[in-house]
Amino acid sequence: MIVIQDQGGEKGKRESNEPVDPPISYRDRIATMDAEGKRNFIHPKKPKGRKHRARFIVAMVLVAIFFAGPWIKIGGHPLLLLNVLERRFVILGQPFWPQDFHLFFLAMIATIVFILLFTVVYGRLFCGWVCPQTVFLEMVFRKIEYWIDGDRVAQMKLRARPWDEVKVFKRLAKHGIFIFISFAVANTFMAYLVGTDGFFERVTQPPNQHLGAFFGVVFFTGLFYFIFSWFREQACTLVCPYGRLQGVLLDKDSIVVNYDWVRGEPRTKPRYAKGKDDVGDCIDCSKCVQVCPTGIDIRNGTQLECVNCTACIDACDSVMDAVKKPRGLIRYASHNSIESGTPLKFGGRMVAYSAVLLILLGVLAFLLISRSDVETTVLRTPGMLYQPVDEDHVRNLYSLKMVNKTFDEMPVRLVVVEPEAGIVNLVGTDLVIESNNVIESAFFVTLPINELEGVKTPLRIEVYSGDRKLETVKTSFMGPATRHHDDDHDEEDDD
Repeated sequence: MIVIQDQGGEKGKRESNEPVDPPISYRDRIATMDAEGKRNFIHPKKPKGRKHRARFIVAMVLVAIFFAGPWIKIGGHPLLLLNVLERRFVILGQPFWPQDFHLFFLAMIATIVFILLFTVVYGRLFCGWVCPQTVFLEMVFRKIEYWIDGDRVAQMKLRARPWDEVKVFKRLAKHGIFIFISFAVANTFMAYLVGTDGFFERVTQPPNQHLGAFFGVVFFTGLFYFIFSWFREQACTLVCPYGRLQGVLLDKDSIVVNYDWVRGEPRTKPRYAKGKDDVGDCIDCSKCVQVCPTGIDIRNGTQLECVNCTACIDACDSVMDAVKKPRGLIRYASHNSIESGTPLKFGGRMVAYSAVLLILLGVLAFLLISRSDVETTVLRTPGMLYQPVDEDHVRNLYSLKMVNKTFDEMPVRLVVVEPEAGIVNLVGTDLVIESNNVIESAFFVTLPINELEGVKTPLRIEVYSGDRKLETVKTSFMGPATRHHDDDHDEEDDD
């Protein structure tokens, strides 16, 4: 931190009764680091106010959905299952397979573009209201900390207190609850990965039968405990790239948590403001700094540590109420709206992001709607030539792989539609795919020689379940050169 201050003469003495200017400080480090680069622990004052109550309600709904998610069923199937190891995925009760990866890819791109667009317009509203890091840290772990350790001043005194029985008891109680919650979060993640049946199987059997799950839960319990008990806001300021993207994404029309410097400056303590007309509404009480979970002063403008949590808004509004001044000295606003009253403009960058997002969402919706219940792969068996059946027919052997993307058992049949004279003969029994499963088989396709177009003939096969067509598969049929093609080659030789 570089501090420049007018010393007013030798040994800092003032030569007149005029007040000196306040120190001017320039930040050269984040708020969680001291001048020596060591960790500066933040002890924010307990927030309260209308926006905090609204955020708490939203957070509790999100936490409830997170913990209840693995147990919610849609049509008897999980709301969300992300079994990466067995490559089984269920989203909103619908099964997905690795063959649907392009849908996940498009959804990921659409989500990224949405976040970019949302940030350009509304800043880090996502961080302050629905980010899992903020939700768990501010609305779960810090609530427990306030309950056990007390508010800001009590926490600072407890930290400086020697290790007596009171401090040991509070530390054991707090960190014991932290570990329990981290353990519950880790187990919930496991339930999302393996499903409720797999979860019960792993927790009711000895750990040595499921060492991967056991060590996974231990690792993630330790990770969550470390993040929410010690690392805390540094996950946002040091690790998460989203905060640093603000410098690229935000402009003067973005809506962020902002301090109204036009109305608030110059800052003046109430005892010095009596009889003066040229003072701002800010009384320099530092409540906005004390309540900030990342330790910044919002009056210095938008900073990478600010997660738009609105704690400073509630704190400032309570002070404005006490000094009988209008609320909104700190509020959601853009730079331009504060500086000149200019309303939010829907600029070219916003239009471009919106257009790309709408196109991606449209393509994704189309692919989801047109997604087939069955994924069929037909390949001509490599290394196998065509096989003559009689003087007028030949046949090829094909390998078949079918994925049933539904939870219903599905009998299927294959029909050659091009050329129409093609006949399918299965190797083995009829094709019946179990629910959400894969089947592999083989079949022959027989074609009359006079239907062949040459050595390679395009082949189109339709897949049916009952009378319902599921999809169409294209491949090729290998056969001898037809007489028609032989005659053409003979005429070329004669020429």
